[in-house]
Amino acid sequence: MQTEPGAAEGGEGTEDAPHAEAISDEEAFAYRVGQRLRAIRQAQALSLSDVEEQSGGRWSASAVGAYERGFRNLSLPRLKALADFYRVPVSVLLGETGPAGQPSDRRKLVINLEALREVDPAEPVQRFIQSIIEARGDFNGKVLSLRNDDLKALCVLCGGDIPTGVAQLRAWGVLIDGPEVADPPPDFQARPHRQQQRRITDRPA
Repeated sequence: MQTEPGAAEGGEGTEDAPHAEAISDEEAFAYRVGQRLRAIRQAQALSLSDVEEQSGGRWSASAVGAYERGFRNLSLPRLKALADFYRVPVSVLLGETGPAGQPSDRRKLVINLEALREVDPAEPVQRFIQSIIEARGDFNGKVLSLRNDDLKALCVLCGGDIPTGVAQLRAWGVLIDGPEVADPPPDFQARPHRQQQRRITDRPA
């Protein structure tokens, strides 16, 4: 894999984990935000160079790469501006899953990776999941457990809020376990996966 400007020497998928010695809360927070920035960018199939080009140079490849590795801190206004560029709520980058003070179900999401590969409309989700797999260096698993703070980012990529996203994952048959959330909106319609589309196409006229 060719190294992008500003990416780690080991390749874009390589995560620069925090140093073994104790790190500050601020450094740990910057690292977690950086992981989400990278996952969102890769889920949208954007390279660092693409971000620089599509933003008209506002976000340089080297700066975004440094943000993703947690080497540079983002001020809140710049974080908001970068979230707007990626068209995601800033709360996704912060790892917030609900309103402040609201209790949340801390169960992890468990995704069936083999089933997910069969879902054509889930390509952004597949890229998001792949970025996490590369960060962990776990390429042999058939399932993947995601942290609760990845929930909102994943659901945004499914095309909606948390209830809609969880409902879509269940409709695709890829969610093995997950948090209990509110019902999706009344107008929710699951996007069919590839096998469902085949059955519709194969119906006689």
